[in-house]
Amino acid sequence: MQPDHAHDTSTGPQTRRACLLTSSALLGSLLLPQQAHAGGQLEEPMIDSVRTALSSAIASQAPPVPEFKDTESRLAYLRWLGAMSDRLKKKKPEWQIRKEFLQTVWYESKRAALDTTLVLGLIQVESNFRKFAVSPVGARGYMQVMPFWTRVIGDGDASKLFHMQTNLRFGCVILRHYLDREKGDLFMGLGRYNGSRGKAPYPNAVLGASTNWEFKG
Repeated sequence: MQPDHAHDTSTGPQTRRACLLTSSALLGSLLLPQQAHAGGQLEEPMIDSVRTALSSAIASQAPPVPEFKDTESRLAYLRWLGAMSDRLKKKKPEWQIRKEFLQTVWYESKRAALDTTLVLGLIQVESNFRKFAVSPVGARGYMQVMPFWTRVIGDGDASKLFHMQTNLRFGCVILRHYLDREKGDLFMGLGRYNGSRGKAPYPNAVLGASTNWEFKG
């Protein structure tokens, strides 16, 4: 695990944005297909109210079935599903598995008030869409969740992190928690997710990978 670095307050927003959009060579090195890169989330002191809120967010067992307020919203989702399915076909050749995965990513992203494009980019960097990926420090699954989270806000059963919906729910809730801690600062929130807060390589990689999942339809 990498230490949690303090935020350099001398770095302005423009400089940080520049850092996020550079280092394409480094991005390539972080996206090697056979390696799980992250899982550097740090176990930190957590006040009871935050732990309770996170536990509640994880505990809900609602099925990942999208609901729509109108026909146009449903059609927009179906267009997104079709476009993402085509892009993901090489990673997940079976249609039903691909559909269930994308449906769950969509559901859990929206539930955590996250951009699905960002979540897919993060999954690409973390596990390259491998359900049973394990990092050198023991992080598990699609979103490379550290096992300690199941003890802190779950039931303590780390084996459940290989279950698709459980892993995506933990990952999205944890990312939302880190972004809230950083008051919406994407650079710092992503760094915290990786255990490299204040350093550019990981945010660069995730944002770069996210461009593969943009949808204009």
